[in-house]
Amino acid sequence: MRQATVYIDSNALQYNLNRVKQLAPTAQIVSMVKANAYGHGVKDCLAALADSDAFGVACLEEALEIRALGYQQPITLIEGIFSSDEMQIAVDNKIEVIVHQQQQLDWLRAHKDAYLANDLKVWVKLNSGMNRLGFKVPEIIDVINSLKAEGFSCVLAMHFANADADNHPLNDQQRVQFLQVKEACAPVMGSCCNSAAIYKWPELNFDFVRPGIMLYGASPFADKTVHDLDLKPVMTFTAEIIALNSIQAGESVGYGSTFVADKAMDLAIVSTGYGDGYPRAFPKQNYVVVNGQPTRVIGRVAMDMIAIDATGLDLKLGTEVELWGQNRLVDDVAEANGTIGYELLCRLSARPSRKTK
Repeated sequence: MRQATVYIDSNALQYNLNRVKQLAPTAQIVSMVKANAYGHGVKDCLAALADSDAFGVACLEEALEIRALGYQQPITLIEGIFSSDEMQIAVDNKIEVIVHQQQQLDWLRAHKDAYLANDLKVWVKLNSGMNRLGFKVPEIIDVINSLKAEGFSCVLAMHFANADADNHPLNDQQRVQFLQVKEACAPVMGSCCNSAAIYKWPELNFDFVRPGIMLYGASPFADKTVHDLDLKPVMTFTAEIIALNSIQAGESVGYGSTFVADKAMDLAIVSTGYGDGYPRAFPKQNYVVVNGQPTRVIGRVAMDMIAIDATGLDLKLGTEVELWGQNRLVDDVAEANGTIGYELLCRLSARPSRKTK
């Protein structure tokens, strides 16, 4: 069996959900579990997130998986549906949709009676400057008011492009537009806060907040760690040492011989690589943690193995190495890799075994 393991800490997941409740006590929580719960495994995570008011997913398949597992909370398709046939399936399974373009409105109205009979909310997306999805002002005001007149219960939804950045001018533009539309369509429910915005703008939590990365114990901010935010890492990714080697000054390690020893040193070979989802490209020096102590990754990451500096460490075959988790934060591994924690969590392969604790 492959000696690489992903551990999911259910208690940490519940702790992080409770942090959302503390930060947004009057809002309903739509826990984002898209992309297989950000790579953590939706089946393993839903039990720990069962106190969520609702769930958010990217596509109908993800929503149907939640229903198949027996969860009856409201589910929102944050990109909406992609065909008229999907609308019927969504209605049958009591799944709410975002609408962000005219064709989706047409499909919604074609299923109006069933949608209203199931008491489903319509989430209407405002494009306030991110320029991916949504209606711009003033079109969205007409859309929401016409839907309300037809009997639909509407949620005005928006997504910040730069909630993680201080003093970005687009933040103020988006806030102003959201409040403008909300007032023009009053009364209407509102939702605009992702993880970063939950921390930064509690006055904007309104009716629904949509926490994602914070639930999984990674930071939405480049300059704040999960410890700064009082969150707990949910995933620990480990692998075992499968070989121990010694090399002399002038000897190289791995593909491309990119690392050349400047003195005698000991190496440990660890059973993980990019085939497991461990990233390959490190512009900066990367580290792992073994026996509570950080040590360097040496040479290039291969598909199935990495080498680490074992000099002065008391290591043996089978010793577990933390690739990221409690001691080596996934955000730090991502920063060394020139990316973000979200990507590393989501792109884990199916090879590592998975355990929930």
